[in-house]
Amino acid sequence: MDTCPVQVAPAAVARTRAARRPLIAVVDDDPAVVRSLEFVLDAEGYRVAAFASAQSFLQSAPRGIDCLVVDVRLPGMDGIQLLEALGRRGSPPPPRILIASNPSRRCRQWATEAAVPLVEKPFLDEMLTDRIQAAVADRTPRRVKS
Repeated sequence: MDTCPVQVAPAAVARTRAARRPLIAVVDDDPAVVRSLEFVLDAEGYRVAAFASAQSFLQSAPRGIDCLVVDVRLPGMDGIQLLEALGRRGSPPPPRILIASNPSRRCRQWATEAAVPLVEKPFLDEMLTDRIQAAVADRTPRRVKS
Protein backbone atom coordinates (compact mmCIF):
# COMPACT_ATOMS: atom_id res chain seq x y z
CA MET A 1 0.00 0.00 0.00
CA ASP A 2 1.43 3.35 -1.06
CA THR A 3 1.31 6.21 1.37
CA CYS A 4 1.36 9.79 0.37
CA PRO A 5 3.19 12.20 2.68
CA VAL A 6 1.08 15.05 3.92
CA GLN A 7 2.00 18.32 2.25
CA VAL A 8 1.83 21.43 4.38
CA ALA A 9 1.63 24.77 2.65
CA PRO A 10 4.75 26.90 3.25
CA ALA A 11 2.58 29.86 4.35
CA ALA A 12 0.94 27.70 7.03
CA VAL A 13 4.35 26.57 8.31
CA ALA A 14 5.57 30.18 8.41
CA ARG A 15 2.46 31.27 10.36
CA THR A 16 2.91 28.43 12.85
CA ARG A 17 6.58 29.28 13.41
CA ALA A 18 5.78 32.99 13.78
CA ALA A 19 3.05 32.23 16.30
CA ARG A 20 5.58 30.40 18.50
CA ARG A 21 8.07 33.28 18.49
CA PRO A 22 7.77 35.54 21.54
CA LEU A 23 6.38 39.02 20.87
CA ILE A 24 8.40 42.03 22.00
CA ALA A 25 6.73 45.46 21.92
CA VAL A 26 9.13 48.38 21.49
CA VAL A 27 7.98 51.92 22.27
CA ASP A 28 10.59 54.42 21.04
CA ASP A 29 10.27 57.53 18.89
CA ASP A 30 13.76 57.20 17.35
CA PRO A 31 13.38 55.33 14.02
CA ALA A 32 17.07 54.33 14.03
CA VAL A 33 16.75 52.70 17.45
CA VAL A 34 13.55 50.94 16.40
CA ARG A 35 15.10 49.60 13.16
CA SER A 36 18.16 48.41 15.07
CA LEU A 37 16.07 46.65 17.70
CA GLU A 38 13.82 45.09 15.06
CA PHE A 39 16.88 43.71 13.27
CA VAL A 40 18.58 42.36 16.40
CA LEU A 41 15.43 40.94 17.98
CA ASP A 42 14.33 39.26 14.74
CA ALA A 43 17.78 37.66 14.48
CA GLU A 44 17.35 36.45 18.08
CA GLY A 45 14.04 34.77 17.16
CA TYR A 46 11.52 37.33 18.39
CA ARG A 47 8.60 39.05 16.69
CA VAL A 48 8.56 42.83 17.15
CA ALA A 49 5.68 45.30 17.31
CA ALA A 50 7.00 48.88 17.25
CA PHE A 51 5.26 52.05 18.43
CA ALA A 52 6.51 55.65 18.16
CA SER A 53 4.59 56.93 21.20
CA ALA A 54 2.91 55.84 24.39
CA GLN A 55 -0.44 56.92 22.98
CA SER A 56 -0.06 54.75 19.87
CA PHE A 57 0.89 51.79 22.06
CA LEU A 58 -2.13 52.29 24.34
CA GLN A 59 -4.46 52.59 21.34
CA SER A 60 -3.27 49.63 19.31
CA ALA A 61 -1.07 47.28 21.33
CA PRO A 62 -1.54 43.66 20.32
CA ARG A 63 -2.48 40.98 22.82
CA GLY A 64 0.07 38.45 23.96
CA ILE A 65 3.09 40.71 24.45
CA ASP A 66 5.88 38.75 26.11
CA CYS A 67 8.06 41.76 26.96
CA LEU A 68 7.64 45.52 26.69
CA VAL A 69 10.69 47.70 25.96
CA VAL A 70 9.98 51.39 26.58
CA ASP A 71 12.12 54.47 26.03
CA VAL A 72 11.90 56.94 28.90
CA ARG A 73 11.82 60.01 26.67
CA LEU A 74 8.77 59.89 24.42
CA PRO A 75 6.63 62.65 22.93
CA GLY A 76 3.58 63.39 25.05
CA MET A 77 3.32 60.73 27.74
CA ASP A 78 6.82 59.61 28.76
CA GLY A 79 7.87 56.00 29.30
CA ILE A 80 7.46 56.10 33.08
CA GLN A 81 3.95 57.53 32.73
CA LEU A 82 3.13 54.77 30.23
CA LEU A 83 4.30 52.04 32.60
CA GLU A 84 2.39 53.64 35.47
CA ALA A 85 -0.76 53.76 33.31
CA LEU A 86 -0.36 50.09 32.44
CA GLY A 87 0.06 49.27 36.13
CA ARG A 88 -3.28 50.93 36.91
CA ARG A 89 -5.11 48.68 34.45
CA GLY A 90 -6.77 45.59 35.85
CA SER A 91 -4.56 42.94 34.32
CA PRO A 92 -0.88 42.54 35.14
CA PRO A 93 1.39 44.10 32.51
CA PRO A 94 3.99 42.02 30.66
CA PRO A 95 7.59 42.16 31.86
CA ARG A 96 8.88 45.68 31.25
CA ILE A 97 12.29 47.13 30.46
CA LEU A 98 13.08 50.84 30.41
CA ILE A 99 15.69 52.16 28.01
CA ALA A 100 17.25 55.61 28.29
CA SER A 101 20.17 57.77 27.28
CA ASN A 102 21.68 59.38 30.35
CA PRO A 103 18.76 58.52 32.67
CA SER A 104 17.85 61.08 35.33
CA ARG A 105 17.92 60.41 39.06
CA ARG A 106 14.08 60.30 38.98
CA CYS A 107 14.18 57.65 36.27
CA ARG A 108 16.72 55.50 38.13
CA GLN A 109 14.77 55.82 41.38
CA TRP A 110 11.45 54.93 39.73
CA ALA A 111 12.97 51.90 37.98
CA THR A 112 14.49 50.68 41.24
CA GLU A 113 11.26 51.13 43.20
CA ALA A 114 9.15 49.53 40.47
CA ALA A 115 11.65 46.66 39.98
CA VAL A 116 11.85 47.48 36.27
CA PRO A 117 15.24 46.90 34.64
CA LEU A 118 16.83 50.04 33.20
CA VAL A 119 19.19 49.62 30.24
CA GLU A 120 21.18 52.62 29.09
CA LYS A 121 21.67 53.61 25.46
CA PRO A 122 23.83 53.05 23.59
CA PHE A 123 23.35 49.37 24.28
CA LEU A 124 26.55 47.54 25.12
CA ASP A 125 27.16 43.93 24.26
CA GLU A 126 23.97 41.91 24.63
CA MET A 127 22.73 43.67 27.76
CA LEU A 128 19.27 44.45 26.37
CA THR A 129 18.77 41.13 24.60
CA ASP A 130 19.90 39.30 27.75
CA ARG A 131 17.29 41.20 29.78
CA ILE A 132 14.59 40.45 27.19
CA GLN A 133 15.55 36.78 27.10
CA ALA A 134 15.34 36.59 30.91
CA ALA A 135 11.95 38.37 30.94
CA VAL A 136 10.51 36.04 28.31
CA ALA A 137 11.92 32.97 30.07
CA ASP A 138 10.27 34.07 33.33
CA ARG A 139 6.91 34.32 31.51
CA THR A 140 7.17 30.95 29.77
CA PRO A 141 5.21 28.29 31.66
CA ARG A 142 7.41 25.52 32.89
CA ARG A 143 6.27 22.02 32.02
CA VAL A 144 6.34 19.52 34.81
CA LYS A 145 7.75 16.16 33.90
CA SER A 146 5.69 13.25 35.11
